[in-house]
Amino acid sequence: MKVLFHFDASDALVRRVGALSGGGIEIRCCPESDAAAFERELHELEVIWHVLKPVTGEVIARAPHLRLIQKIGSGVNTIDVAAAAGRGIAVCNLPGTNSRAVAEMALLLVLACLRRLGELDRAVRRSGGWREAWGLQDGFGELGGRTVGLVGYGAVPRLLAPMLAALGAKPVYWTRAAKPDVPYPWRALEALLAESDIVSLHLPLAPDTEKLIDAKAFARMKPGAILVNTARGALVDEVALAQALRGGRLGAAGLDVFAQEPPAADHPLLALPNVVCAPHLAWLTQETLTRSLDVAHENVRRLRDGRPLLHRVA
Repeated sequence: MKVLFHFDASDALVRRVGALSGGGIEIRCCPESDAAAFERELHELEVIWHVLKPVTGEVIARAPHLRLIQKIGSGVNTIDVAAAAGRGIAVCNLPGTNSRAVAEMALLLVLACLRRLGELDRAVRRSGGWREAWGLQDGFGELGGRTVGLVGYGAVPRLLAPMLAALGAKPVYWTRAAKPDVPYPWRALEALLAESDIVSLHLPLAPDTEKLIDAKAFARMKPGAILVNTARGALVDEVALAQALRGGRLGAAGLDVFAQEPPAADHPLLALPNVVCAPHLAWLTQETLTRSLDVAHENVRRLRDGRPLLHRVA
């Protein structure tokens, strides 16, 4: 059984993945950036371990032996699930395997925005910047005492909220309906935006969540508030976000995700000093990889043996 891990893996990770081969299973890595190599692999592979490069209907049509699309992560919006179902191809995800990593990254982005870490780092590296950095002092803040609005309350916020509370922040949350087992206050979305000093996004991307955070949402937020997004870039109207940051309506943004990835070099958000950026790697830690590869490998063995798959979504 041929398995392809479609990801720009380090040399160490390539060796680690290759060592999982055996028992009639061959696992290889192919960089997302190497389209020609991926095209060659498509004709024989039976399983794709998919990360971010979309698995479209066209890709599925060119893979005659494909039996399983295994998402390395939770969101399946980058997979044409309907096309897979039409071919009888299973789609599985890995809920919870990266939740701690993403929660910690969200916290990191919050703190980086509050302490203007990106600007400080750039200043210290610049000749004469050490003293110039002291000019940023009026923008420094602490997390303790601030209200953090969690938009969505799945596996990541369940880990993040207690971290925030332990540091003295006040978590509140919004979901479609209040959850009886959550020990933090529920708010309607408009109320959460108005109350929160920091808004952190934790929703899947769907037609009803695309650009949920738009110009109207920014207008409801507190002047100087911070937006953090470790979920999906398209949850946010990025043009409106850039305007809100440029005009001082928002104080800062911490972004691990963008609507188009990678963003264009001239993307307006990349030019703003009050934006802290990461390249959609909030999920990627060695611990996440261990948990993810364990479950993905188990699903390949189950597919080989004709047993029910774990976390099947289609």
